[in-house]
Amino acid sequence: MRLLLVEDDNHVAGALSAILSRHGFQVTHARSGEEALKALLPAGGPPFGVVLLDLGLPDQDGYEVCGKIRARTSVPVIMVTARADVRSRIHGLNLGADDYVVKPYDTGELLARIHAVARRNQPGDADGGATPAPGTLVIGAVQVELPTRRVSVDGEVVALTRKEFDLLALLVQRPGVVFRREQIISEVWRTSWEGTGRTLEVHVASLRSKLRRPALIETVRGVGYRLVDPGA
Repeated sequence: MRLLLVEDDNHVAGALSAILSRHGFQVTHARSGEEALKALLPAGGPPFGVVLLDLGLPDQDGYEVCGKIRARTSVPVIMVTARADVRSRIHGLNLGADDYVVKPYDTGELLARIHAVARRNQPGDADGGATPAPGTLVIGAVQVELPTRRVSVDGEVVALTRKEFDLLALLVQRPGVVFRREQIISEVWRTSWEGTGRTLEVHVASLRSKLRRPALIETVRGVGYRLVDPGA
């Protein structure tokens, strides 16, 4: 698979390119937003399977670059950034990014996410299944549309409260990753952990019930919660 790596730090790009190459990727390195957009112009060869886009670029804002990429191609885009807050992630996904990876990240997780978005971008199967729209995450029978804040299970829309959706959106963007209770409270409720623990437990219980998938959100005893991808 061809992969476009957009990263202005040559040391980071070199190390990551070596890892990706060992896993079978043909890596093209762009050091700026302008280089990335030029690399995506049709050149007669096979198209890129994934764009790995760092948001801290020297010439353009990474969000702006993502919007330009999405305007000219449907290639999956994974944003890479140190910005961990939910609003930044939702903003990126609203612009058409397919996934969002926060630094520092585990290389194994990054590889898994690259393969996951590449699979999502494949044409629908023989029964006519449609490819989800940009910003839509699918975990088993659960579909989460981040731009519209719409959640469905087996095609049936599920009504969630604002905080229930924010909690699910946080977990679903990084399946398998354990989120500490304190981190969830900080990002979803914008407050400190003290006195809010019971509220989190109630929201998790409500999500499990509404989604009819009790095992989807796993409690990691003494730490926090993680979303379990049944297809992983």
